Amino acid sequence: MVKEIERAGIPVVHMCTVVPISLTIGANRIVPAVGIPYPLGNPLLGEEGSFKIRMKLVKKALKALETEVDGQTVFE
Repeated sequence: MVKEIERAGIPVVHMCTVVPISLTIGANRIVPAVGIPYPLGNPLLGEEGSFKIRMKLVKKALKALETEVDGQTVFE
């Protein structure tokens, strides 16, 4: 789906827990997430800790959207 949205001219960030899968499907902007059961947080860190993780990942994704890419790019 990310490739089709990009093909329509809309930049997309694929936030994922398994980067090789994103690379296989051809996503251009890839932001690695935390882990498979909780990609955007960690329940062991509580609400505040998970919020900080989400905020960091969303900021990274927004930066990725602003960045011109030529092909697949992983934003570590």
